[in-house]
Amino acid sequence: MKVTVVGAGAVGATCADNIARAELVQELVLLDIKEGFAEGKALDIMQTSSFRGCDTKVIGVTNDYSKTAGSSVCVITSGIPRKPGMTREELIGTNAKIVEGVAKSLLEYSPETIIIVISNPMDTMTYLTLKATGLPKNRVIGMGGMLDSSRFKTYLQMALNCSQGDLHATVVGGHGDTTMIPLTRLASLNGAPVSDFLSADELKKVAADTMVGGATLTKLLGTSAWYAPGACGAALVEAIIRDERKVLPCCVYLEGEYGQNDICIGVPVVVGKNGWEKVIDLKLNEEEMALFNKSAEAVRNMNSVLDTIVA
Repeated sequence: MKVTVVGAGAVGATCADNIARAELVQELVLLDIKEGFAEGKALDIMQTSSFRGCDTKVIGVTNDYSKTAGSSVCVITSGIPRKPGMTREELIGTNAKIVEGVAKSLLEYSPETIIIVISNPMDTMTYLTLKATGLPKNRVIGMGGMLDSSRFKTYLQMALNCSQGDLHATVVGGHGDTTMIPLTRLASLNGAPVSDFLSADELKKVAADTMVGGATLTKLLGTSAWYAPGACGAALVEAIIRDERKVLPCCVYLEGEYGQNDICIGVPVVVGKNGWEKVIDLKLNEEEMALFNKSAEAVRNMNSVLDTIVA
């Protein structure tokens, strides 16, 4: 099997490094538009093999999609990252054309591939990828919900002083500072509701911190985060390659689920060798459903901008 990661920047290279460490595939292609950049990152990753005991062949490529031929999974991280003060939505004008071109180029050489979208604004870029390529909906997956949920678990861990491995916590809705919905009511610590251990105010703070998790890191780092997004992207690749059938919060195309149609938005789905296989209904209560509908409306408004950008 073969996997391609497009974009050798911080997120793409971290994703590639995690995939190589896990030895998910025999061959991993890292592609970038900048001359020599992907080649250098690939060589650097390869030079860790003797210490880590992994034998994944990592190939760096400058804008030659023929080298990606036969990829089972392709990860798109291309586009400009956020800067302090920027919203994910402000990236749409630049990143839409980049993502569309990348997706079509990948499919030219890997028509059976599953595409994972990490580029921001992620919900809209996932929707664009699906519509521009005409792929079956199960073969286009946005990674955002996994990242948001990992941040949710981190803030819960900090509040509870526990192991993240004992936590179950999910974020649904759009991958945006005002559109994501950390489901505090359903979060649990080894089966016990976290509300048994944290007050309503403490849970409200955890949710608020989660929602601005990306913006917090951008302010601290001066650019978008990369370790967690890259690791989440690699974990999604692993769930597909190893047919794990894990339930993961991802951005997928809905056709009636959660009362929504013609939209890509974050919900829990079963992920395996065919991409995402089915949506899991979490039975949201009235308040959560209202927030989900509001989130969907915001994502749709962003999607409408595509008409003026993409021919």
